[in-house]
Amino acid sequence: MRLVVDLNRCQGYAQCAFLAPDVFAMHGDESLLYNPEADEEQRENVARAVAACPVGAILVEYDGEDGPRTHPGGAR
Repeated sequence: MRLVVDLNRCQGYAQCAFLAPDVFAMHGDESLLYNPEADEEQRENVARAVAACPVGAILVEYDGEDGPRTHPGGAR
């Protein structure tokens, strides 16, 4: 699973950091740090974090049987 966060859209609400703390973290008041190559075991937490992002800044690419799929602002 690959992640991309549109940092121009991200407003620093940190909902993702609360829901998937092993993938996302807030550094200081406004800087989001994240693991762009999250482990599949984090899939459920990442899906919750994506759904909770109020500005839809997180894009996820899942590697599946039929190839990668990109889902902005929501889980597959």
